Amino acid sequence: MPSQISRRGFLRAGTLGLVFAGLGGVASCGRPNHPTTQAVAGYGQLIADPEGLLALPSDFTYTVIARSGETSTSEGAYPSDPDGMGVFTGPDGGSILICNHENDGSEPHGVPTVEGLTYDPGAAGGTSTLVVDAEGRRTARYTSLAGTVNNCAGGVTPWGTWLSCEETSARAGEDGLTKDHGYVFEVDPQSLEDNIDKSPVPLKFLGRYSHEAVAIDPSTTQIYLTEDAADPNGLYFRWTPPPGFVAGRGALRELAESEGGDVAGQLQAMQCLDDGAVVADLSEATSIGTRYDVLWMDIFDRDGQDESVRRQFSNDGITRAHKLEGQWWGDGGVYFVSSYADVPDQPGEEGSTGDLPSGAPQHHNGQVWFYDPSAETVTLTVLFGVREDPNLEMRFERPDNITVSPQGGLILAEDGDGTSHLVGVTSEGRAYAMARNDYNDSEFCGPTFSPDGQLLFVNIQSPGFTLAIAGPWGRSPEESVA
Repeated sequence: MPSQISRRGFLRAGTLGLVFAGLGGVASCGRPNHPTTQAVAGYGQLIADPEGLLALPSDFTYTVIARSGETSTSEGAYPSDPDGMGVFTGPDGGSILICNHENDGSEPHGVPTVEGLTYDPGAAGGTSTLVVDAEGRRTARYTSLAGTVNNCAGGVTPWGTWLSCEETSARAGEDGLTKDHGYVFEVDPQSLEDNIDKSPVPLKFLGRYSHEAVAIDPSTTQIYLTEDAADPNGLYFRWTPPPGFVAGRGALRELAESEGGDVAGQLQAMQCLDDGAVVADLSEATSIGTRYDVLWMDIFDRDGQDESVRRQFSNDGITRAHKLEGQWWGDGGVYFVSSYADVPDQPGEEGSTGDLPSGAPQHHNGQVWFYDPSAETVTLTVLFGVREDPNLEMRFERPDNITVSPQGGLILAEDGDGTSHLVGVTSEGRAYAMARNDYNDSEFCGPTFSPDGQLLFVNIQSPGFTLAIAGPWGRSPEESVA
């Protein structure tokens, strides 16, 4: 992150609860009576792309770093479904990107099964490493992890590696797989040889389930993990390292390979309490500022050999949430996203039958929660309502990945229905469309800025574009309100 930007400073200002006030229904669970169009903020109106790919404000340009199936090296084509990304300092002022590929084997371009980097030759997911110069032009591309399944999001560690998450719980023998899946893998951005020398090692102590994203407390090395799952809904996890563990490059993999490493540390699931009563699902909260006490419940079969981890708890004994997605560490705690939730049998919405346990009837199009480890509480910070027309400009929903812009405020990837946007929010809480997918309705994934703040990297998942967006990022978005 560039030194001049700070999640802590942005969030401390108390703006996050206001940040999405223009995003069509924040702080409201009901449908708005009339569509609302906010004044254009940020960097100006979007200009349609003559190439039909990416609409951007004036003075912004994009470079296609890689396209699935068309950018070839000796390893083969660039894999399908680029998703979450982490960025690291590269050579000569450039950047190193590690890009997940959310492949389950049905996509046209799997991750190449490179010797020494492949966990399971029967799986098609993994990560690509892209090296770009200061202008966003690709100078190298290679596979850094292969043989995994549905690598969705993950997280950058304080010691400069990438944790890549498998969003699956598939077992060996299913769909040609030779090993169990549903793990987290550590990838080194600086040394391909280091990845090969150590080979892919699943961090089994973090559990086997549909992982989405991770965030790490830099002072304790506790790892927080989201689970994107339904029927029943997913859980929010915390892993505490064993006594004497010293964090650092490759230390997690070394722990995983040690004697008893599969169950090293303590894995727990979050239980929220409202006046002593267990909250069955986070969608029950309907007001910004809702706060619950938190207890952490031990998980005894973290590999889910007899029963999946989330099914080891009854609905009245644990707290669940639908579409637990991105998260980040900031302000002394963890902000995490629940992208949306649908009332059972709610018509016209994806996942509308039976996704929520009984006692969790509320429908929303996005929540952001903050877990405070010192107070052991979780607080609802942002709440999206339900929009009527998914194709309206300036009407956004279902937040997924989130990053901080160089001049303050947020950039988030919209993963909803209809037209897809990168959405910016000024530090004053005004929403604006930063980019629009003019190619199709596929979601944006993995927005992240270069270390110097001059480039925004992002993916369009299908058919698969990895892009670098350049422009006047040094200008405050508040300077360009129309």
